[in-house]
Amino acid sequence: MTEELGLRERKKRETRRRISDVATGLFCAHGFDNVTVADVARAADVSVNTVFNYFRTKEDLFFDRQEEIVEQAAAALRDRRPGETVVALFRRLFLEGLDRGAHQTGFHEGSEVWARTVRDSPALTARQEEIGRQAERRLAGALADETGAGPDDIAPRVAAAMIMSVQWQLVNEVVERKLAGETLEGMRRDVYAAARRAFDLLENGLGDYARKTSEPDASDGK
Repeated sequence: MTEELGLRERKKRETRRRISDVATGLFCAHGFDNVTVADVARAADVSVNTVFNYFRTKEDLFFDRQEEIVEQAAAALRDRRPGETVVALFRRLFLEGLDRGAHQTGFHEGSEVWARTVRDSPALTARQEEIGRQAERRLAGALADETGAGPDDIAPRVAAAMIMSVQWQLVNEVVERKLAGETLEGMRRDVYAAARRAFDLLENGLGDYARKTSEPDASDGK
């Protein structure tokens, strides 16, 4: 029975991913507002009802990993290395993301196509902005929990806003240059320099805020 449930869930995930991939391809090729859910269903060889069984809205087809993106920064904060400040954490993650061409850095082939698709659609632009606000609120909440900040303490909200803004500006820099026709290799040195400069500025603003204490020694208290 457990094996059957596992197989069923795996098939559901595969179907969901296939529908989303088909939809994203159509949206990027023809524009989000020019493609209907019926078009997606037909191309994915499923019914419209099946599409809505997996996705509540048309925008969800494009932003199919919304919850993961919203939670990503807060989860990274909770899992960071002992002694690592919040600025050092996001500096490290962004530079590592550049190294591997991670989607969230914009430093990968096709990022300009994705960006153009979002910009050309008011609905997608609004959804992207809402995802950013949700991610910022989650990060602020995680910072408040970790530092013991009260509801009237503005520091976690300011820190989260600064961190998310720096990352957004860096991604936007990459995408703008890609849209202008530059290659990844051609902008590589500038992008890394900009990232280091941006996080240097952030470091001066936040300093040692939210430095994680070392893990307690297992022998303590014995």
